[in-house]
Amino acid sequence: MKKIEAIIKPHQQEVTIDALKAAGIQGMTVSEVKGFGRQKGQTELYRGAEYQVDFVPKIRIDLAVDDDMVDKAVEAILGSARTGKIGDGKIFILPLEEAIRVRTGERGPEAL
Repeated sequence: MKKIEAIIKPHQQEVTIDALKAAGIQGMTVSEVKGFGRQKGQTELYRGAEYQVDFVPKIRIDLAVDDDMVDKAVEAILGSARTGKIGDGKIFILPLEEAIRVRTGERGPEAL
């Protein structure tokens, strides 16, 4: 099992979620987050004055998937979230040691 964390632009949220559903992903958690990468924030304009925003709004999508679904999930994210511009985001894939469904106590891939 793997945990996939995708950080994407907010306006790509709906299309990315739809692509993940179409790829067969059955569950995910979506959070509004703020951060910065190489672009070091962005410059905004407010009432004619420029100011620096250190943290850029992003969307984080967390998925727990069986090993055979990792490539499908990653391709769905890449195909839907990529705009080709700076700040498109990142995908992190982490080993997932255990998953437990709280309601039934199921463990492992069955809990996903």
